[in-house]
Amino acid sequence: MIFPTNYWIQIAVALGIGLLIGVERERRKGEGHSRAPAGVRTFAITALLGAVSYEMGGAILLAVVTASAAIFIALGYYRTRSGDPGLTSEFVQLLTLLLGALAMREPLLASGLGVTVALLLAARSWMHHFVRQVLTETELKDALVLAAAALVVLPLMPDRYVGPFNAINLHTLWIIVVLMMSISSGGYIAQRLFGPRYGLPASGLASGFVSSSATIASMGALARQKPELMPAAVAGAVLSTVATIVQMAAVLGATNPATLVKMAVPLVCAGAIATAYAGWFVVRALRQSAPETIRTGRAFSFRSALLLAATMTAVLLAAASLNAWLGSAGLIAGAGIAGFADTHAPAISVASLVDAGEIEAVETVLPILIAMSTNTITKVVLAASSGDRRYALEVIPGLLLTITAGWLGGLQSIFG
Repeated sequence: MIFPTNYWIQIAVALGIGLLIGVERERRKGEGHSRAPAGVRTFAITALLGAVSYEMGGAILLAVVTASAAIFIALGYYRTRSGDPGLTSEFVQLLTLLLGALAMREPLLASGLGVTVALLLAARSWMHHFVRQVLTETELKDALVLAAAALVVLPLMPDRYVGPFNAINLHTLWIIVVLMMSISSGGYIAQRLFGPRYGLPASGLASGFVSSSATIASMGALARQKPELMPAAVAGAVLSTVATIVQMAAVLGATNPATLVKMAVPLVCAGAIATAYAGWFVVRALRQSAPETIRTGRAFSFRSALLLAATMTAVLLAAASLNAWLGSAGLIAGAGIAGFADTHAPAISVASLVDAGEIEAVETVLPILIAMSTNTITKVVLAASSGDRRYALEVIPGLLLTITAGWLGGLQSIFG
């Protein structure tokens, strides 16, 4: 009997999965009477058993073989349970059998899962250390809250526009909440991974995803207390504006991609100038001694994310009503006023109007840039009031250059 070429490839994939997982398990098998019953040969044979049983008898024979293998695995566990009460190897052996069967249908998927299983097994020590020694209880709670918000609450939110002026989409609003928490968590994780060597610049970039204005104020207070950290504080303050721009692009893309396309040039111009300006201070900061420790805390502020959603809802209603009563002039005025407190809420609100069909995407550039400008005024005031004269003189030019670059990038969209 001549077998098709694909058949031998699938068998080879199944064998490779068993060998890969078996090699990792062999290293943890132990020696002497307490050694585990399954090693590289057992796992390789188990994968081939799954492949052959599925090929010969389909799902029915595979189910019988899997049940039989489970009995033998249970007996092996019963014999060695006093030395190793864990069940990882036993469940992995059953999974190896099923992956061998899966390789006969979807070899690419089976091989990818096999590599993933091997990586998880090999990373055992690191994962245990991370969970027990690195991850704090507060961070674990934040991870659970984020998972619940993304996997439980989000699917339940209706994806349609409701309310006065048809301005509110609860699904879109909750996506923004999840996105804000995710980006803040990413910044927090980056801060933990970078460690104290990168000090305040990394902290400023991470904190900017939560609140750039608050970051500028806190960096100013720190620079006033410890003048030797001035370059690092300035770098962190300006990098927080980079985080704001990145976050702006992310939330606009999630709300209405057409608005992001229109705002792409202004955001790229503003981000490039802010990055270049901050880069000089980052270089100066990295030449100095970094703080000894980076404090752990909350990965994100759920309250702040909900407050942003509430603010967005209010701004959406205000912008929709002003747009209905006064036209584009009312929309611009509403965005400018809201921008003093937060630049993301008016931008998302304007983008939501595009998504709802109330305005065109090209009409969003001017109100968003005005919101960014009024928010820059807030940051300038905070930089001047929180830090000393030197801090203000070094931070404020970066803020002004950034918003100027944004306006220059948006001129064609506004007047074109």
